[in-house]
Order: sequence, then C-alpha cells, then structure tokens
Amino acid sequence: MLGRRELSEAQVRQRLARRGHEPDSVDAAVARLRQERAIDDARVAEAIVRSQSSIRGRGKLRVLREVESAGIAAAIARRAVDDVFDGLDPDALLEASLAKRLDERKPIADDAEFRRLYRYLIGQGFEADRIIAALKARSVK
Repeated sequence: MLGRRELSEAQVRQRLARRGHEPDSVDAAVARLRQERAIDDARVAEAIVRSQSSIRGRGKLRVLREVESAGIAAAIARRAVDDVFDGLDPDALLEASLAKRLDERKPIADDAEFRRLYRYLIGQGFEADRIIAALKARSVK
C-alpha cells in the first residue's frame, strides 16, 4: 500500500479494515509502521499540500480541507499548510488559476461570467477579498 504513495495513519487504518483485518492486528501494524517511520502524518500532510498547491494550483482553504480529509489532525494540517504557503505568492497562485479559466482572452464581460469565475475560485480555496480584487482588475471598466 505504501509503495505507491504516502498515506496517513487514518488512510492505512481504513484500508486495512476494509480488507477485513481484525482491529487488534490493524493497531499492531500501524504501531509498527509508525515506529519504522513508514507512516508519518506530518510528512503526508506536507506532500498533499505541495501537490495541491503547486501541481493543481489550489488555494490555501481548499488545500487545508484536502489535508484534513486525509484523516490528518487539524493542528498538523494547519502547520503544513502554513509552512508551504509561507513560501508561495497567493496572488500569483490565484492569477494562474484564473488564467486557466480565461485562457488569456478578453476581459470579463458581464456579471454572469464574474459570478461563475467567483464561484470557481471560491471552490478552489482562495480568499474572497483576493478573488474580488483579481476579478475586478480583469472586468470591463
């Protein structure tokens, strides 16, 4: 299981239980894997944050939800997100995500397109005030 990609402790537990292993044997296996550092939630959180932010171009809020949905504790998730996003320019990330949707074409023409792009960027985890500023900068004056 761990040969293909990093998994959190919760993901390993879930997969072992789904395969029908007894709870005691799952606990023992997870304890051994943790001791051998084969599973490390902090390392998994950082890997998720890096891939979600750099490869998929998602914002801080969406990335935090992704990390937490992997079964990683909120404190560990928040620390990983903060560490990675400290080195990123949130406005550049937002502009890159917006450019993918607009294909560098003409400015945003109407309110319907503005709202559609706003919903998309909110879903990608960007902050509302940054989204509005970026969209207004690309709107027809």
